[in-house]
Amino acid sequence: MKIVKLTFKLLLKFVLSIILLLLIYGIAAVVFSVIPVNKNQSEQTKEYTIYIKSNGVHADLVFPVKTDLKDWSEKIKFENIQSKDSTHQFLAFGWGDKGFYLDTPEWSDLKFSTAFNAAFNLGTSAMHTTFYKQIQENKNCVKIEISKEQYQKLITFIEASFQYDTNGNPIFIEATTYGKNDSFYEAHRTYNLFYTCNTWANQALKKAGMKAAFWTPADKGIFYHYR
Repeated sequence: MKIVKLTFKLLLKFVLSIILLLLIYGIAAVVFSVIPVNKNQSEQTKEYTIYIKSNGVHADLVFPVKTDLKDWSEKIKFENIQSKDSTHQFLAFGWGDKGFYLDTPEWSDLKFSTAFNAAFNLGTSAMHTTFYKQIQENKNCVKIEISKEQYQKLITFIEASFQYDTNGNPIFIEATTYGKNDSFYEAHRTYNLFYTCNTWANQALKKAGMKAAFWTPADKGIFYHYR
């Protein structure tokens, strides 16, 4: 009986500790998400238009396919081939856990092992790119005017997130995609509770000197500063 009671107490302490940690994590996520960085924007000429687009959970950064600074179609595959399809004007970039991206097309497909590996820094990451013909502003998609300097910094951040082969090309992942206009690539860093897909997007904005949250694991923490 003593062993049973001791086991029960240890299990109860473990469960309570997990609940406490999750509570602290949730509070921190809310508090740090509303703390702004780069709040006071310099009066630079706004030459480029980008978007932050979310599916309600995951935020992507959306850029013009081609500008004087960058032609993304030179390196990013469209429908598994190199394309410069002029009817697709925008390209979205998202970073995340490779297991989530490739093995969990729907939430119903989520496995405990996938979630566990992602949460505790045990998986690998991938870049997800999606071409769009048009972008429509709505509650989950905001338009932002930025300077040439800011866009160049975003380009640098995005490029550094990809892994490259010996020829300097992003490493394409042969995998089932979500549609006909997207593709996956090997990426740097690993996903965890403190560096999520939305943390990555927020970090890109911070590095570019744009409005962003101090830290956020959720897309709402990003959108809060652009409403």
